[in-house]
Amino acid sequence: MALLSPANRRFLAAVSKLLYSNPFLPEMVHYEREALGEEAIEEEPIWSMTVSDPDRVRANSWRIVDRLQPLLKHLRERLAAEAEARESDLILYEDGLLYFFYYRYYQQLVLATFRHPAKEKSRWSFYREFSDEWSHFFHIPGVKLPTGHQAKHTFACYYQVVRAFHHVFEQIIGNSQPAARLRAAIWQSVFTHDIRRYRKTLFSRMSEFATLVTGPSGTGKELVARSIAMSRYVPFDENRLVFEEDLAALFFPINIAALPGTLVESELFGHKRGSFTGAVQDKRGWLEACPPLGAVFLDEIGDLDPEIQVKLLRVIETRTFQAVGESDARTHRFDGKLIAATNRNLGLAIRKGRFREDLYYRLCSDQIVTPSLRQQIDESPAVLGDLILFMSRRVAGGDAESLARETQEWIEKNLDPHYEWPGNYRELEQCVRNILIRKEYRAARLTKRNNRDIFSEAREGTLTANELLSRYCTLVYSRTGSYEETARRLAIDRRTVKSKVNRDLLAALGETD
Repeated sequence: MALLSPANRRFLAAVSKLLYSNPFLPEMVHYEREALGEEAIEEEPIWSMTVSDPDRVRANSWRIVDRLQPLLKHLRERLAAEAEARESDLILYEDGLLYFFYYRYYQQLVLATFRHPAKEKSRWSFYREFSDEWSHFFHIPGVKLPTGHQAKHTFACYYQVVRAFHHVFEQIIGNSQPAARLRAAIWQSVFTHDIRRYRKTLFSRMSEFATLVTGPSGTGKELVARSIAMSRYVPFDENRLVFEEDLAALFFPINIAALPGTLVESELFGHKRGSFTGAVQDKRGWLEACPPLGAVFLDEIGDLDPEIQVKLLRVIETRTFQAVGESDARTHRFDGKLIAATNRNLGLAIRKGRFREDLYYRLCSDQIVTPSLRQQIDESPAVLGDLILFMSRRVAGGDAESLARETQEWIEKNLDPHYEWPGNYRELEQCVRNILIRKEYRAARLTKRNNRDIFSEAREGTLTANELLSRYCTLVYSRTGSYEETARRLAIDRRTVKSKVNRDLLAALGETD
C-alpha cells in the first residue's frame, strides 16, 4: 500500500508549494486555499504592517500546522514499519516536516532573535530540543530520505527567514500594490525566486551578486539595502549554540554625494600613511573592514568619480583591491556583498559619458526599483492615511491618532489631490513634523521643471541670492557631471558647488534631458 493517499498527497503538494513561495506575493494566498480548501480563512491578500500585527502569523498557517502534526506522526510510523514509499512521496514528507518545524519553533525563534539579550548564553539552547525532535522524524531506521536535510543548516535557514520577514515587513510599509511588489522584490533579492535551490546551494554564494537599488530620492533605498544586508544567511555552530556573526554590526553605508572624491576613495579602499595631504596614519577602508557576511552600501553611486569607478569595477570582477598609496605587490580581498543605490538615470549618465557601462552591467545582475509615493497613492489612495498614521506614531508616540487626523485634514484642505510629493516618504514625514510644530506645511515646488522654468521665480524677484546660486549650480552640474568643471565655469570653489547642488532638482532635470 502506498505511503500517501491521493488526498494526503494533494495536501502535502500544496504545503510544499507554500513552503517555497514568496510570502509577499498573492501566490501564498492561493496555496493556502489549495491546502485547506473550504477550511481556509479569508485574510488580506497584501500582507503589510499597516493591516497586520507584526507578531501575528496568518491564521491559515496554524490551521495547516494542526493538520500536519497528526499526519506527519502517522507517516513516520508507517515508514518505520517499512511502508512502500516513492521518492516523490518522501520529498513531500520532508517538505511537510520543514513547514511544520518552522511554525513549531516560530515563537522561540522570534524571542531569541529580537528579544533576548544578544550575548545571553542560553539564547539558542532550545536548539537541542529542536535537534532531538528533528532526528526522530528525519532519521528513521532503515529509511534513507532523498534530500539529506541537516538540522543545523535548516535551523540557520529558519533564523534567516525570521530576520528577513521582520526587516522587509517592518521597513517597507504600505498596503498598495507597489509596496507589495517592492517587498516581494526584496525577498527575491535575499532568497532568489527559487528558494529550494537557494537552500541547497546558493545560501553561501549570494555575496557574488551585487544589488542595484534605483528610484526617486526619498523612497527608502537605504531601507531596502539595510533589509537585504540584515537578512543574509549566517551559519550556526551547534556545538557552541551560537550563530557565527551578528549582522547588526556588519552594514557599512557610504553616501558618495556627501564626500569629496578623495575621501570617498579613502573610505572605500583605505589609504597608506603619507599617500595624500592629511593622511597621517594608515586607514582601513570599508571593503577591508567588511567580513564575508557583511555588506557595503554605496549610496548615490551615480555621483562616483570615473577614476574610482574603474577601481570599483575591479573589485566586482576580481574581488581584489588596493588601498590608496599601496604598492602593486599588496592586494586585499573583498568577500562581502556590495549594494549600490542611485536616484539618477544611469542610462542617461552612460550616454553622456559620466558612468561606465561595464560597471553598470556588473551592478545590475540584481536590480530593485523603489516606487514613488505618488505611485503608491495613485494605485491605492488609502495608503496616504496609513503612511501618515505610521509616521505620526514615530513622531508623536501616544498622541499619534490625533496628529494623523490633523495632518490628513490639512493635506486635504491645502494641497492639490494630485500633488506630486517630490520628496516622497521623506517629504511626507517632514509634512507630519511641520503640522505637529506649526500646524502648516510649505510644500516643495521643484517637480519636473524644464531648464527655463527653474529661473522663472528669479524673473519675478522671489528667489533669494542663495536659492538662485543653488539652481544655477545644479543646472550647470547637470550638464557637466563634474564638480570641478562646474566650479571652473562658475569661477567659484568646488566645495561651494557641491554644497549648493539640489538633489531633487537634479533628478527632475535628468528626467527632462
